[in-house]
Amino acid sequence: MVIEAKYENGVFRPLGKIKLKEGTVVEIHVNRGRTVRKALSIRELGFAGMWADRADIKDGVSYVNSLRDSPRA
Repeated sequence: MVIEAKYENGVFRPLGKIKLKEGTVVEIHVNRGRTVRKALSIRELGFAGMWADRADIKDGVSYVNSLRDSPRA
């Protein structure tokens, strides 16, 4: 797990939401040379789940596979 944080007044402050239990002890590795931006998960993007009400689409993976398997025009 990579957590982006900013160091201010002696405290590391996360730049986003983190899923850790309160009091969890962590180890911090500092990369001074560059900032690494992790790509968003598909679940964090606005279009995830937009076909939830469609009966003809089971799930995203099945839908994409059906597109790949269909004959091209």
